[in-house]
Amino acid sequence: MLQIKKTIDGSYTLYNSDLEEHYHSINGAIQESEHVFINAGLKFIAQQKVKIFEVGFGTGLNAFLSYIESLKSGLQIKYSGIEKYPVEKSLVNELNYSELISPENHNIFEKLHESEWNKEIEISENFRFKKIAADFNEYVLNTTFDLIFFDAFAPDKQTELWSQENFSKLYRSLNNGGILVTYSSKGMVKQNLRNAGFIVQRLSGPPGKRHMLRALKQ
Repeated sequence: MLQIKKTIDGSYTLYNSDLEEHYHSINGAIQESEHVFINAGLKFIAQQKVKIFEVGFGTGLNAFLSYIESLKSGLQIKYSGIEKYPVEKSLVNELNYSELISPENHNIFEKLHESEWNKEIEISENFRFKKIAADFNEYVLNTTFDLIFFDAFAPDKQTELWSQENFSKLYRSLNNGGILVTYSSKGMVKQNLRNAGFIVQRLSGPPGKRHMLRALKQ
């Protein structure tokens, strides 16, 4: 069962009572996503055309922030997100991300959620988008990416998603010079990333968390 929860920065997150897990940090949902995925990921990669793959589309916050960044910087983004358990529209309607980030683009946040699954659409001239309804453990990646947002539930909740096998699959799908960013810095995650071939960097984490990881493919 999913419930709406307010985080410290005023933005909402979802709480999965079955897993006893929040979708985003209770110390600030927007702050966490901006720190981990936008600042340490999208801004770090420093190229004008970026293909992004997100493991855990969830609330759509990371996709929306990426869209806003494309408006600010003129980046051309091709964004794909995979999700096994889509969030119901009634809950999406309660999330306040667009209100806090960019009220004038609320229709875009809605469009990300209302768009047809498994079909690439044009959100704007600089932002193409595709939602994939599938289990990442079983999904075969048939294209390459520059940047991976790994935003699955915590390793102690969904251990299989954080396996060396899955990181190897992602490593093969990355272009040379590509990166993976994730909020988790657990030892098991670092080791599995290294075993998959990544060069792993431990960075300062978002508010309320000491560290996060950025993994590079040379």
